[in-house]
Amino acid sequence: MAEKIGLQTLIDRSIRNMGAGINSVVKESAIEMIKQAYKEGIYVQITSGYRSFAEQNKLYAQGRTAPGKIVTNAKGGQSNHNYGLAIDYVLLSEDGKKALWTVNEKWRRVAQIGKSLGFSWGGDWKSFKDYPHLEMMGGLTLSQLQAGKRPVLVSLLSNKVSAKPIKTSPIKSSPSKSTSKPKTNTSKKTYNLPSGILKVTKPLTKGAGVKAVQEALSALFFYPEKGAKNHGVDGYYGLKTADAVKRFQLMNGLTADGIYGPKTKKAIEKSLK
Repeated sequence: MAEKIGLQTLIDRSIRNMGAGINSVVKESAIEMIKQAYKEGIYVQITSGYRSFAEQNKLYAQGRTAPGKIVTNAKGGQSNHNYGLAIDYVLLSEDGKKALWTVNEKWRRVAQIGKSLGFSWGGDWKSFKDYPHLEMMGGLTLSQLQAGKRPVLVSLLSNKVSAKPIKTSPIKSSPSKSTSKPKTNTSKKTYNLPSGILKVTKPLTKGAGVKAVQEALSALFFYPEKGAKNHGVDGYYGLKTADAVKRFQLMNGLTADGIYGPKTKKAIEKSLK
């Protein structure tokens, strides 16, 4: 019988693959994800983390001007990996010798663990699903990263603030480098969560109560629509808000029906403390 791969081996390999330019909170959270999955008999290894612009361009050339199959549509500066904010993972066989790429319950369980630690998962994307991909954008868009802005991430494990990510030049030229720092809240925001039931109706339920739920979920990284205007916080309880509620419920041991009620309200309030 083959010997089971050790936890430290998975961690060591993953640290090497994430690279020196990975954000410190992303790194810490990825290692914790590996540890939690290992306890459940799931063997996870990070295959990719920080990529320089040159490395990204080399990857982009594959299948185009270089041998191999096309593996990315992103040139240098067009991937969250280039800013140290994203990782890719794969499951391994028990002995650690075989990569298992089938997206099954175990794969999705790892994604759940990752999301509980603050990651967003590429498998939740609507247009192009990227199942190995996890990222922490800190509320910024790719365009903002390209313009030179950097997020300040806060670890859900240690409450530590991330060290400065690797420095990169803005994609678009600017007359001078900005000296302003990303805004962060030094005190916890309170949300006036409504009582009662909220669910998808015709016409859609709207109002301050719905918006409070959306804002509270967004503060916990369960965005109604990440990357859209205000990440989908619009005061309307539509399908995307119901999906955010469902994802939160799934991560917190509740019935994942997308309906906001007393139990979900209590769980959100507890998570915000």
